[in-house]
Amino acid sequence: MRKRKTLVDVAAAAGVSKMTASRALRGDKDVSKASIERVRAAAREIGYYGNHLAASLSSSRAELIGVVVPALANVVFPEVMSGVSDALRGTGFQPVFGVTEYDTEKEYEIIRSMLSWRPAGLIITGLEQTEATRKLLSGADIPIVQTMDCDGEPLDACVGFSHSKAGYDIAKALLATGRRRIGYAGCNLDKDTRAAKRRQGFLRALADSGVPLAGEVTASGLSSIQSGRKLAEEILKRYPDLDCIYFSNDDLAAGGICYCLETGMAVPEQIALAGFNGLDIIEGFPGRIATSKTARHAIGQAAAGIILEAVKGNGSTGGQRIILEPTISLGALQKA
Repeated sequence: MRKRKTLVDVAAAAGVSKMTASRALRGDKDVSKASIERVRAAAREIGYYGNHLAASLSSSRAELIGVVVPALANVVFPEVMSGVSDALRGTGFQPVFGVTEYDTEKEYEIIRSMLSWRPAGLIITGLEQTEATRKLLSGADIPIVQTMDCDGEPLDACVGFSHSKAGYDIAKALLATGRRRIGYAGCNLDKDTRAAKRRQGFLRALADSGVPLAGEVTASGLSSIQSGRKLAEEILKRYPDLDCIYFSNDDLAAGGICYCLETGMAVPEQIALAGFNGLDIIEGFPGRIATSKTARHAIGQAAAGIILEAVKGNGSTGGQRIILEPTISLGALQKA
C-alpha cells in the first residue's frame, strides 16, 4: 500500500519548515507570496491533499462553509451557490451544500448535520426557520448569514432584499402601463414564504391604488413551466377579461406565455405577463414577459464574503445587512 504524503513531505519538497508549509497552504497573510506559491507547487507535485478532519479536531473548526438552499429546480439557487463558490475560491475554505426542498423538518436535519462537522460558518436561505432550527443556530457560535430575504429579523447577518417591496414595486410598474384587470397565479405559497411575501406586497400596491385583484389561482407543489401553463389556462378560463397576470416567478410566467401563444393571445398587447427573478428562460420570448431581476450571484458572493471576514477577524459578522434590490424590466410592455 502506498504511503500517503504528509505535511512533512511538502515542507521537505519546498525547503521550508513544517509550520511555514502549513501556514502557506492556508494562505496565511504573514507568509510571503513566493513561499505560498512554492509550497503549493510542491504539494501539487507530490500529490498532497491534507487531512482536514485532523485539522478540524485540533482547531475546533473545519474549513467548510455550510450552504443551505430550498431547491435546485431552476437556476435561482444554483446561481447563489455559484456566487458562494467564487468568493471562496483560493481561500482554503470549501462550500458544502444541502437542499431542503422547502421542507422545514429537512432543513432542521441538514443544519444539525452540518453543525456536527463544526463548519466555519453557515449560509442559509430565508428568515423563517422553525423554533427548533433557530435554537440550533443561536447556539452554534459561528458566523451565520441568512440570504435572499430581509423582511424580518435575522439571527445574525443578512444579505438579500424585501420580497414584500419587490411585489409592491412590480404592481406599481404594471399599473403605470395602464393595466387594471390584473390577476395573480402562484405555486407553493404555503411553503415558499418569500413568494407569499411578494404576493402580499403586490396586493397591497393594488389596494393602495384602488384597483381590486380581478382574479387569482394557486397550486401546491414546486413551480415549473408546465404548472405555469396550467395556471394560465385556469385563470384565463375563469377570468377571460384579464389584461395582466402576475406569476409568482419566471418559470410560471414562461408556462403562461406558452399557453397564450398556443391560444392566439397577443402578449403583451392583449394581455401582459409578469414574473420574478429575471431568469434566462424568459429571454426566449424577448421583451414579452415583465420581471424583477434579482442579483443572485452577487448575493452568494456577499454572504460568503461576510463569513470570510468574520473568520479572519474576531468571529463576529457585526450583524451586517446588505440589501441588493431587484431591478424591474418591463420589456415591450412599456411600449404596449
